[in-house]
This record gives sequence, structure tokens and C-alpha cells, in this order.
Amino acid sequence: MPGDRLVIWPAYFDLERSRDQGRRVATADAVRNPKLEDIFRVSADLGLDPVVEREKCYPKSWYDQPGRVLVLKKGSKTKTLRSIARALKRRRS
Repeated sequence: MPGDRLVIWPAYFDLERSRDQGRRVATADAVRNPKLEDIFRVSADLGLDPVVEREKCYPKSWYDQPGRVLVLKKGSKTKTLRSIARALKRRRS
């Protein structure tokens, strides 16, 4: 299973984080305080068959336990992150 999935952390979409702190999308596509549930929902809407792992800690902030979402690998991670980020942004507006 790990080979066919991508790991998606909420920090990837957090507008409050810098690139050094783990944000992976452009600030134009980022949102404030991304929620695991929202990432799960938009990933499901995009047909990525998401799986939530709530007990996981993001390595750059190991003291925090935001959880993560595993999604099907359909193309590059960058394109997948951009799709999820834009869907999150639409969901918030």
C-alpha cells in the first residue's frame, strides 16, 4: 500500500507557515488553519480514495499531532497538492 499512496500533511497547505516550515503550495493556493477533515473531503471529491491517520506527527513539528491523509498516487505529488489546495480554497470561499 505505501508505494501507491502519497502522504499529505495539513502543513503543506497552511498559509501561516513558510516554505521552510513545511508549506508546499504557493501562498495564493494556501489556506489558514487547514483541517484534516477538509483535506479528507476534498481528496475524496477528487477521487483520491483518502485514508486518515490521526495519530501521526509532522516531522518538522514533531510536538504537534495534526495527523495526515494518505491519497492514491495519480500523477506527480506537486500536481496532486495543487489540486487539493485549489479545492480547499474553493471550499472555504
